[in-house]
Amino acid sequence: MADRVHPVDIPSSSSNPPSSNNSGEVVSPKQPSFPSPTKPVQPSAGTYVVQVPKDQIYKYPPPENARRYESLIKRKPRRNCCCRCLCFTCSFLIVLIVAIGITLGVLYLVYRPEAPKYTISNIAIKHFNVTTSSKISPEFDVSVRAENPNNNLGMYYRKGSSVKVVYSGIDLSTGVLPVFYQPANNVTIFQTALKGSNVILGSSVKTALRNEQNKGKVPFRVSIKAPVKIKIGAVKTWEITVKVNCDVTVDALTVKSKLVSKDCDYSVRLW
Repeated sequence: MADRVHPVDIPSSSSNPPSSNNSGEVVSPKQPSFPSPTKPVQPSAGTYVVQVPKDQIYKYPPPENARRYESLIKRKPRRNCCCRCLCFTCSFLIVLIVAIGITLGVLYLVYRPEAPKYTISNIAIKHFNVTTSSKISPEFDVSVRAENPNNNLGMYYRKGSSVKVVYSGIDLSTGVLPVFYQPANNVTIFQTALKGSNVILGSSVKTALRNEQNKGKVPFRVSIKAPVKIKIGAVKTWEITVKVNCDVTVDALTVKSKLVSKDCDYSVRLW
């Protein structure tokens, strides 16, 4: 007997057709399984996900730059310390300079210091032969007049001074000043012996000297450099340098020479 065939509804193309197994039972197609949306997906073992805000990414260096970052942090206190020391030193120096300036200003107003005055009072010349062709060793005995016009200031003339006589740029004789103390309101005349050794004069220089001697006007320059300390009451100042330049003219190159003219200027170096 033949089997009957019953009509079956054909499903739409959008749905999957059912399948049958060997026993003839109709089996619906398997639908794909999806995780429940309420349950978060769990990462596999050994995996971690860390979410870092963007504004914190640059605040911490990576491990390879950590040492460099730490060294930079350690250096900052040193710089701050150096800056503080420098500021303290500068402030101290400024205060010290201001204090010294105020002190000097007060002393000036109280004592009214005046500069000393210097001049040449006499010159005696020996062994100055302008007719010989050999070397000469002239000697000058120079009398220097030093006046201290201050009422309350004394002056200590110390070692290390120098005196020289120059003619036309040639050093003829040299010497030193005596070491002495000059009190206030005092005039001191001291003599210094200047000696030259093996001075060579050219023929033109000798000719000029002979002509000037015949006219009775032989010019020289006397240069003096003296280290001095000022006494203010019981206090002595630091060492200052007094420089004196005198242009003098004598009538002859002999022991009995007389001054025809003299003009002196001086300067003081405080440091």
